[in-house]
Amino acid sequence: MKSIPKLIRRFLAILMLSIILLFFLNIAVLIALNLQRTPGASPWTTAAETGAALQKEDGGSGYFLPEDAALSLARENAWGILIDNHTRQVVWHTDNMPDEIPLEYSLADIASLTRGYLMDYPAFPGESEDGLVVLGYPKDRYWKHLYPCWDYDFIANLPKYALNVLLVNGGLIFLIYFAANFKLLRSVKPIAEGIQKLPTKEPVFVKEKGLLSELAANINQTSRILESQNYQLRKKDGARANWIAGVSHDIRTPLSMVMGYAGQLEDNPRLTEDERRKVTVILRQSTRMRNLINDLNLASKLEYEMQPIHKAQENAVAIARQAAVDFINMDVDGKHPIEWNTEPEFAVCPVCADKDLLKRAVSNLIQNSISHNAGGCSIYVSVTETGREDTPPPTDSPADTERMGSPHNCVIRVEDDGSGMSPEELQRLNDTPHYMMCDGSTKEQRHGLGLLIVRQVAASHGGSMAIRQSIYGGLCVDILLPVYYG
Repeated sequence: MKSIPKLIRRFLAILMLSIILLFFLNIAVLIALNLQRTPGASPWTTAAETGAALQKEDGGSGYFLPEDAALSLARENAWGILIDNHTRQVVWHTDNMPDEIPLEYSLADIASLTRGYLMDYPAFPGESEDGLVVLGYPKDRYWKHLYPCWDYDFIANLPKYALNVLLVNGGLIFLIYFAANFKLLRSVKPIAEGIQKLPTKEPVFVKEKGLLSELAANINQTSRILESQNYQLRKKDGARANWIAGVSHDIRTPLSMVMGYAGQLEDNPRLTEDERRKVTVILRQSTRMRNLINDLNLASKLEYEMQPIHKAQENAVAIARQAAVDFINMDVDGKHPIEWNTEPEFAVCPVCADKDLLKRAVSNLIQNSISHNAGGCSIYVSVTETGREDTPPPTDSPADTERMGSPHNCVIRVEDDGSGMSPEELQRLNDTPHYMMCDGSTKEQRHGLGLLIVRQVAASHGGSMAIRQSIYGGLCVDILLPVYYG
């Protein structure tokens, strides 16, 4: 279950990223709020600038504040006074000074206001040439800490304390998060395992408890539905296979009688030529029906894996040669000559195969060329191995080469110079699952069970089949099997 640790790591990464983002976001918000609340200089700076800007009137004992400094105080809604160094009396003040502000101060009063408040107004002192300038702000404008005294060791170790606090907070957040999601993570694991088992067609049961109990119930219901569907499919497939086997068995007996009587009539010297020709047609079509029944049985067994396959290390060259020789011996009229195109020095191509099934597949391909070229054609049989330096490539088509997959395949090829097929028909032949194509002119099946069996035999041996146009003008079919060296 690689997905569960990955899910946990993802949750933890999201948690840590959220903490870091929230930390910096809070700092940014605090800075923005502080700048919004104090867009100008700090009150301490303003007091110092006011004290430096305050000037005596020419020829008199009064004081005045330049217009720009006065406007700065007015924008802040602040007021100011000047306490004389010697008399400790107010010798200048702004027009907006509150009435309750005293005009004379003791040393204790001055010490108190410089540290905190003056009549509950936040006070900020600034130095002037002749005295102390004090600026007062609205009571709800600033909050002042009256005892700004810090332990030196605390200040020196503040970075270490801050780091420890952050680590402790992070650990606490992690523990809270893990405890809150532990049950959820425990519920996710069996559900993920159940989902992974669904495609295997195995019965799945997930305990329906916890936060994800509803999802677990849906998985169990899905498993029961799939199990029921698989049972129905197996039941239908079994009924189909049994029906095919039963029908084939029931047809064989009357078909054998038809073929037996037709064979006797064919040898009867009293039949006319026309009657003999009709009996020959009956015998030929009966033979075709028998072969069709055998093919149907074999295709059904291969499809449902009922056909026993006895694999062993075999020589594909010898098997293909024997199948070709059998047809050469049967071609009494010479209308379908067979040429063996395998290189003389290439005598062995080892494959792991059922000898009888592989020979049947090659025979089907040869018979396919004979059946669909009644006027006669040459048939070419060859065996090559892809990936050999001394062997030419089995095809010049990039698409066919890609379809072959592994560069080390044993390729059994059967092709002819017959009528062939158009590219559209070839495409349709490759795309039709069971190759049940009908010829409209003859009303007979073309390339039906024969090619289906070839494909099934190749697939049961871990190989494949490729169909294309032959270089001789007809049809070319390749059986591709993995090379096997034991």
